[in-house]
Amino acid sequence: MNAPALRLTDLSKTFPLGRKMFGKSGPGVRAVHPVTLDVPQGETLGIVGESGCGKSTLARMLVGLLDPTTGTIEIEGEALDNADPALFGKRIQYVFQDPISSLNPRKTIRQIMEAPLKLLHGMNRAERAKRISEIFDTVSLREEFLDRYPHEFSGGQAQRIGIARALAAQARILILDEPVSALDVSVQAQVLNLLADLKAQLGLTYLFISHDLAVVEAVSDRIAVLYFGSVVELGRAEDVFRAPRHPYTRLLANSAPVVGRALTAPEGRETELPDPLDPPKGCAFRARCPFATEICGTAPPPLEDKGSGHLAACYHPLDAAQI
Repeated sequence: MNAPALRLTDLSKTFPLGRKMFGKSGPGVRAVHPVTLDVPQGETLGIVGESGCGKSTLARMLVGLLDPTTGTIEIEGEALDNADPALFGKRIQYVFQDPISSLNPRKTIRQIMEAPLKLLHGMNRAERAKRISEIFDTVSLREEFLDRYPHEFSGGQAQRIGIARALAAQARILILDEPVSALDVSVQAQVLNLLADLKAQLGLTYLFISHDLAVVEAVSDRIAVLYFGSVVELGRAEDVFRAPRHPYTRLLANSAPVVGRALTAPEGRETELPDPLDPPKGCAFRARCPFATEICGTAPPPLEDKGSGHLAACYHPLDAAQI
């Protein structure tokens, strides 16, 4: 069997706290708890969760913008060392949420596009011009745009340029961090269709991070749900929101605005994430969970298969009657 496009083994991130005036500093804030995960080649893995759950921290570790505290990252069976950013750049690239601010305002689009071709692949001018022409044709952009600056483009055009820049590095894995949340709804559909076409044409693998559950469900093959830095549910996209096994996933699905449905207060006793400086014992969702019992406060529940490859980290997984 082929190696997965991406393999994470016990990957975690802890941010150290500043030293106190008297005494030693604390243990730090754990933004991402150890994650072990395989992403097959050609898959789109959706990653969802509330703000502060660790989605962007995880994404930044994958592209080398943050060093992991523990664990390893393997791409197509090869372990990558954070000390060599060029290796990351050739294998995996990042498409940012805000397309305008992610482009250098002092550079023309041609200069922005040439940077990965020169730095990562050492192409000469003729090779760069040919490659950029091919990429712009792939993302349906006109070559006359190359001599303009980022502020001259709409959000949709700027996001296409951001995608083109990621493709210029010839990476096979793209981290899409809220790639359409800053765009108008009509433009969102165009960008999502483009991403689907590129995936089919180039055999790409996507990690799609978003708070828009409808978009994630539509574009993903599988979905990973993060809560307080941990993966609490993982399964096929058609199962995770239609038949969730973790109470937090059900809360997320019920909290998403739907046309024609009145907004309701979230279920449970608390509505806020736990304090990262004082993490709770046991299940981090316990204070918000209507099904919590004494066992939930003993130790964090393991992520286990609850049937048909649908994983959940819960001592009291939901059944059909509770959904």
